Amino acid sequence: MTTDFDVIIVGSGPAGTSAAYPLVQAGLRVLMVDASTPSHNPPPPAGNYLHNRATDPLQWKWMVGESFHALNNMDAVSPKLKTPTHKKTFDRFNEANGLKTENFISIGSLATGGLSNAWGCGVARFNTNDFAGLNLAQSGIEESYEIVAKRMGISGNGADDLSGYFGVDQWAQPSIPMDNLHHQLLGKYTRQRQSAPASGFRMGRSRIAVLSQNLDDRKACDLSGNCLWGCDNHSLYSAEQEIPKLKAYPGFFHETGFLVDAISKHNDVWTISDKQGRTTFSAKRLLLAAGTLATTKLTLQYLGHTAPVALQSSPTAAFLLWLPQQLGAQRASTVGLGQLSFALELGPELTAFGSTFSTTGLPMSEFVSRAPLSKRYSIELMSNLLSSCLVGNVFLPGHLSNHSATLTDDGRLSIKGVEHPDTPALMKRTQALLRKAYWKLGAILMPMSFTVGKPGADIHYASTFPMRATPGEGNTNLVGELAGHENLHIVDGACLPQLTEKSHTLTIMANADRIARALLTKSTA
Repeated sequence: MTTDFDVIIVGSGPAGTSAAYPLVQAGLRVLMVDASTPSHNPPPPAGNYLHNRATDPLQWKWMVGESFHALNNMDAVSPKLKTPTHKKTFDRFNEANGLKTENFISIGSLATGGLSNAWGCGVARFNTNDFAGLNLAQSGIEESYEIVAKRMGISGNGADDLSGYFGVDQWAQPSIPMDNLHHQLLGKYTRQRQSAPASGFRMGRSRIAVLSQNLDDRKACDLSGNCLWGCDNHSLYSAEQEIPKLKAYPGFFHETGFLVDAISKHNDVWTISDKQGRTTFSAKRLLLAAGTLATTKLTLQYLGHTAPVALQSSPTAAFLLWLPQQLGAQRASTVGLGQLSFALELGPELTAFGSTFSTTGLPMSEFVSRAPLSKRYSIELMSNLLSSCLVGNVFLPGHLSNHSATLTDDGRLSIKGVEHPDTPALMKRTQALLRKAYWKLGAILMPMSFTVGKPGADIHYASTFPMRATPGEGNTNLVGELAGHENLHIVDGACLPQLTEKSHTLTIMANADRIARALLTKSTA
């Protein structure tokens, strides 16, 4: 079957949906394809997490899964990958896309909405330096940031030491209430900042794509604590929420169950085909938004390029904080995403970023398996300690990675993870500075808890075909168009000029929106 469209968008995640809006609003015929297939995952739990854990006789369906999904994935890098309610999000991505890895964790999604079905919801705006010297302000990215932020709904508005760092307060709803542990941390930090000069450690409220006020048919966060398992109120943003809205436009078409295996160009018309080559669609313009890894494979395959290309990801680590003054505190329902965030200066123009989270809503097994004790004593320790603990993460900029992606002779994408030589020392410095900073706030970074993730564990992948002001081979221009290949545009993380330590999803979305608006101007010029 062949159908002609003005634009084809491969992928229905944050980048794809953000690019679709300006195009369909302008009256273009837009086809969006993704590989999503029907599934029967258990629905996310309704009601209060702590109440459900105490009283719900069927909690095993969303905690473990009817096919024992959680138990079969105990070694997964993130608790999200063990959650039965998110099985569809991560299912078969590597296998379907022909990915193989060496010392690298590759995670993606075939589901409608992509990885935004199970993400940390962190948002931030890149500044001028973060765009590697590209003058994107003149091409409308500030307008796109505003459009996207207001559509997705973000919270965290409030003057603090990270307001300028995040740069999103003007579009944000009020902050979601914090739990008592985070209140204690922020209160002590604020008092110290009023009496001491600024240091290299800055703290403020997390800015997250979670509603504190109702928006359209989505309800505000009710602090149920079910964030890991899925939000029954749809308070957490997912690109899947955009599909019904896009379908209201007569020019929008959505094809599911279509895994793009190849792209080609004939007589100035772009064509996509599935693995069997039996189904094809064509359009004048093709936008790749399948996620950095899948987009990279499709592009390299089209080019017939078999030399390695650089791939960036953010070195990451996790840690556990104990607040002794809160020992014995009762567990309380709270939002399960970042509540406080920090920016930590490691050197000239080098910053680490991270957030802290409540341990409520996380299975105890996540902590017991990492404790340096026998399982029996680990359970006893954690059952008494966790209510006074917070879990944290930290990210470094993506240039501190030396990963590569290579198209193999058999058509697979081989990803090799290589640690940057400066990363180990920087992680040690990060640990030492965080230990000192939190000690001053009355929190102890627990011994042996600071754990550096394997390459790719951050699930932030970018910059395989970076935008450049003067693009050469393997680069894209300021509208994501691959050098030398007219009307083939990369609009997801693969075209970011660099990966910073900040949360990057909002920037990917704003950039995709900006590119789509620029293409409308280009097509009518």
